[in-house]
Amino acid sequence: MREIIHAGAPGTAALRQPTPRRPLLVLALCWLVVLFDGMDVNIYGAVMPRMLADPAIGLTSATAGTVGSWTTFGMLVGALAAGNLTDWTGRRPVLVGGTLLFSAGSALCAAAPGAEVFGLGRFVTGLGLGGVMPVCLSMVMEFAPGARAALTAGALMTSYHVGGMLATVLGLTLADDSGWRPVFWAGAVPALVAAPLLLWLLPESPAVLLARGRTAEARKLAHRYGLLPPHAATTAPPPAGARARLHAARALFHGPGRRTTPLLWAASFCGLLLVYGVSTWLPQLMRASGYGPTSSVAFLLAINAGGIAGMLIAGAVATRFGAARVSAVWFLLTAAGALLLALPLPLPLTYVIVTVTGIWLFSAQVMVYATVPTRYPAPQVSAGLGWTTGVGRLGAVVGPALGGAVVAHGAQQWAFVTFAAAGLTGALAIHLAGRTACTA
Repeated sequence: MREIIHAGAPGTAALRQPTPRRPLLVLALCWLVVLFDGMDVNIYGAVMPRMLADPAIGLTSATAGTVGSWTTFGMLVGALAAGNLTDWTGRRPVLVGGTLLFSAGSALCAAAPGAEVFGLGRFVTGLGLGGVMPVCLSMVMEFAPGARAALTAGALMTSYHVGGMLATVLGLTLADDSGWRPVFWAGAVPALVAAPLLLWLLPESPAVLLARGRTAEARKLAHRYGLLPPHAATTAPPPAGARARLHAARALFHGPGRRTTPLLWAASFCGLLLVYGVSTWLPQLMRASGYGPTSSVAFLLAINAGGIAGMLIAGAVATRFGAARVSAVWFLLTAAGALLLALPLPLPLTYVIVTVTGIWLFSAQVMVYATVPTRYPAPQVSAGLGWTTGVGRLGAVVGPALGGAVVAHGAQQWAFVTFAAAGLTGALAIHLAGRTACTA
């Protein structure tokens, strides 16, 4: 996060060039990429009930959970690789490459003859998806007007849930008529749409250009987009190499960080366990609870609709009450929603609970990230955020596999209890992290 150019300091407004359309173009392009990210992540959950009923693919509840974890494991590997690739090539090539890779993975899933090849396709999809979200977030915050950086980041995050809703619509319509395979073929569309647009219209990051020694080019680009001229003092490159990153991680455990760091890591782990566990298994869990196939998949649409509202609500509330406090309350509300979903309730009430739970579920994790800059001194913020995100992705790996294991044993209602326990643990962890001494 240190590489982001801050343009909102007092007395600097006059240095900006009034070019509102160009930053909006960066936001629009990244919004499109993250929309496809959300679509490809959620497609699997949207069609899982149909895949489990298709003997040709050979999925069981247990193997379906394992395949879901392969997706998130691929995202973990992809995120780690994207950090090094960004240092070497810049952000735009990483975004283009990631888009092509997750599109290829979706195409491989569509053509898979069996569960093994399908799992490989989901792993490849995860590799491409891994670096897309953080790179897009860094891009829009760098190019956004300083006073609107947080709002712009929130607007970007809504696209993930729009993508999740799009995946649900595809699962309800295209899969009904033609089966589950065409839905994955639709997941390959980004290679034809988003990748060419990125190559044609997306600029490189001035911060990355400066970090790579291309100072004149970085300042020219900043001038063109109405940004403050980048300076090395405000644009620190991320540590290069595994040894440097491990050294940065060790530094997070010195001083007050020895208490804060494990708490932030635990909260992030629980948050992403919930996000990916629920996104993967919600339709199948609801079907096992007695709801029809259409309603079960439609719940995924409802929870993502709640996620869009939640991203906008959480940012506004956190501005007043603090990100850590909001995250803790949101985790508690998520746990309450999960427990309610374990009960047999009328369909309209269930839709309301699922939608409201979506408001808390996704933004609880985002508020964990927003807490990080308030818990570390400025030189450690980038490492703190990177490691909090990375450890959280282990929760993303565990969530789908854990849900699959519970469902495979015929204890679907206990899956909701398991998710509620993760919410309670996340609430406790982020609450305690928010009470540690601030070292910023």
